[in-house]
Amino acid sequence: MIKIRLFWLLLFLTGAGGLEAQIIPGERLRISVLTCGTGDALYTSFGHTAVRIIDSVGGTDIVYNYGTFDFNDPDFYTKFTLGKLLYFLDAEDFEGFLDSYAREGRRVTEQVLHLDAAGSQRVRMFLQTNLQPANRAYRYDFLFDNCATRVRDIFPAALDTSFHFGPALGGKRLRYRQVIDQYLAGKPWQRLGIDIILGSPVDALMDDFHSMFLPDYLYSGLAHAGYAGRAFATNHVLLNGNGTGPALPLNTPVLVFSLVLLLVLAVHVIPLLRRCRKIVSAALLFITGLLGVQLLFMWFFTNHQSCAYNWNVLWAMPLNVVVVFIKNKWVRRHYFAFAIGGLIAALLVHISGIQQLPLREIAPLLAALLVIYGGNIKARLSD
Repeated sequence: MIKIRLFWLLLFLTGAGGLEAQIIPGERLRISVLTCGTGDALYTSFGHTAVRIIDSVGGTDIVYNYGTFDFNDPDFYTKFTLGKLLYFLDAEDFEGFLDSYAREGRRVTEQVLHLDAAGSQRVRMFLQTNLQPANRAYRYDFLFDNCATRVRDIFPAALDTSFHFGPALGGKRLRYRQVIDQYLAGKPWQRLGIDIILGSPVDALMDDFHSMFLPDYLYSGLAHAGYAGRAFATNHVLLNGNGTGPALPLNTPVLVFSLVLLLVLAVHVIPLLRRCRKIVSAALLFITGLLGVQLLFMWFFTNHQSCAYNWNVLWAMPLNVVVVFIKNKWVRRHYFAFAIGGLIAALLVHISGIQQLPLREIAPLLAALLVIYGGNIKARLSD
């Protein structure tokens, strides 16, 4: 009797193992790319990308998110400024992920990927390997290594050569700065600040592959991608955003800088206000000089590739900080002549296309600097 029971037990165990072996790894996986819309905060201005994997056998619904960082790091701001801030791949429950975007009123679109079992398994293994403590951290770069580029790079690495991206740009010729400005259209001060701090590398033309540093362009590249002779993704909306953006502020850069220009003209022209000329001029020179020092610092002493070769230093001259404290008339007169040459050089850089300066916003500011430089030269010549 005992032998019979052992026989049936062995038969059951071997049968169960046989059934389990019939489940091909990756066969029960549903993999999709989540593209999240923009938000009101500056860091949400360009959207977000993540990968969702549903395992019907394991009963899990996990989002792999390359956009996490440790805000509690005591050196957070220092590392961010120097371009040394580490971002991490994290895995979280899908419901929690979606709820966070629902609270912010942001759109979430899902692209379900048409992968075979082997391809699905390779994508999951790629992410699981990246999730290991030794691999999950990476040094963030706005243009070349972010949440979207990390997801973009999964598919050429994990799939065979039959995978190819579609034309993300749709045949358009666009520069990095153009598309960045489009996303910041409703945030004029943030757009100006980013336009000034980014150097000439962002004035290069993008190709389809590199345009996918932005989630929306990755979405487009996947929507037109192919794999094994068929379409790669099917798109559908998970969450509709509220469709509202930040209200355009009344104190736009053009308005504020126009008022600065009027103030500079007033202290140079109106006799009663001339006593304030030195104070106003020194303040503007010092502020633009500090800006120039910051631009040089970002160019030479940080890892931000996109901040190099920044020719805004031709008008935001770092030496403006120093000249405020120089009393020698000969030095000041020759410096201000040199500074006028810097303004002219900045315009030539813009016209030549080497770097697109935000002239629409800063034209009144440049005019104010020209008045100060010219006024100082005239004053020194008349002394």
